[in-house]
Amino acid sequence: MHLRYIRRKRGEEDVSYPHPALSEVLQPTYGVILYQEQVMRIANVLAGYSLAEADVLRKAVGKKKAELIKQELDRFIERAVEAGHDRKVIESIAAQIETFGRYGFNKSMAALLSSEIGSTDKVVAYINEARELGLNVLPPSVNESGWKFTVTGDEQIRFGLGAVKNVGRGAIESIISGRQSSGSYEALSDFCSRVDLRLCNKRVTESLVAAGALDDLDGHRAQLLAGLDHTLSEAQLQQAERDAGQVTLFGDLADSERPTGGSILPDIPPWPEADRLAREKAVLGFFISGHPLDKYREDVALFSSRTTATLGSWSEHKVSAAVVVTAVNRRISRKTGAEYARLTLEDFHGTAEALVFPETWSKLSSVITPDAVLLLTGGYSPRDRGEDRAPFIVEEAAHLSELRANGAVGVQVAWTSGGGPSPDVVRGIAALCASHPGPAPLLIEWSDGNGTVARLRARNLRVAIDEELLAPLRELTGPDLVTLVKVR
Repeated sequence: MHLRYIRRKRGEEDVSYPHPALSEVLQPTYGVILYQEQVMRIANVLAGYSLAEADVLRKAVGKKKAELIKQELDRFIERAVEAGHDRKVIESIAAQIETFGRYGFNKSMAALLSSEIGSTDKVVAYINEARELGLNVLPPSVNESGWKFTVTGDEQIRFGLGAVKNVGRGAIESIISGRQSSGSYEALSDFCSRVDLRLCNKRVTESLVAAGALDDLDGHRAQLLAGLDHTLSEAQLQQAERDAGQVTLFGDLADSERPTGGSILPDIPPWPEADRLAREKAVLGFFISGHPLDKYREDVALFSSRTTATLGSWSEHKVSAAVVVTAVNRRISRKTGAEYARLTLEDFHGTAEALVFPETWSKLSSVITPDAVLLLTGGYSPRDRGEDRAPFIVEEAAHLSELRANGAVGVQVAWTSGGGPSPDVVRGIAALCASHPGPAPLLIEWSDGNGTVARLRARNLRVAIDEELLAPLRELTGPDLVTLVKVR
């Protein structure tokens, strides 16, 4: 279909549409389905799908799971036929949508990310959605990235260099020109010697390192940054000599044969994960190589009743949200002179703001700090009922890391009567749990297979929740039978 699009764009093939009603939808792409938004509009135009229904179809196609795609496309076909369209025509369109799912989704997601690069909330949400669909959103790379987001593999989308703070178009053009003329960059010294250092100066290169754009090169980010001054000095001297037409001691050698002392990087440890992610966010506006909430995904699912996308929806009940605190702005109340705080929060879905009133702030100011990963619980003022973006008022805060430590999370093993584990597996479970003592209760969810379910708590076993326990436990019982559960 890519070839069909190219031929039609060049005028080598007549433009036609799979259905007259789709001429407006597919006109920009010459009658060929190329973007996920087109899939959604096709579902709306032909089958009367709502926006939410069309989004379910789009996500199903994006997941590239045959059974799920068939299920959603069968539903689309029946809805479209009920609307009066010819079955054969609709089945042909469904086949084109399925083909789109094999090659078009990555390209369309990259285009969508590029179009929203100025909106932090939308990019964060789309990055999370792309990862949920099995796409790998990678940091920018001096060896692969262009100006915008680009597809670099079947399941990979690369961040664009144009999104990196302090990196201008001139620097990007110099980087791309260098790799096009002489191939991929291999080391920091190689990079610095081949780009125009008047454009790719120290500030630019520091930002590239922090963003992960030099991760393909020898050495990790801490080493690259620590060795940058020396490497730049060497490269600047070489470039000055070349510009002046001077011949040095090594002037009769090819560039590849010259000493590369600048590539010898200091032997220092990598940055801690929290430091690496904070530096990424400073120059990109987003966490890319990971997220502070990643290690707590199961805990987030258990304890969060809201995300940043829904935190502004008023409720008469308390709500909770697992978030990273990205900014704490201390304020002084004009009425009372007491200190309160306005917070900026982030999760997998975007960003939001929250308020901590003086009385609560006096208790929680040591807990709610920048970069803290917290479970916040709170509510809303009655006067904000009906507001589009009601301020979320924090009442309680706890570190997510403490939830497992204080016994709020348990490990649950499920089995069904007649289909439970063998005696050997039961003994293996008991021995494994006994070798990982900790604060978390161990629970057995038993089902008779006919709707009766009971949860039993082990009296003498409490465990430490970590991968050293969970991975072998899931191997013993089956990956879907071991889950984490909220116990209080």
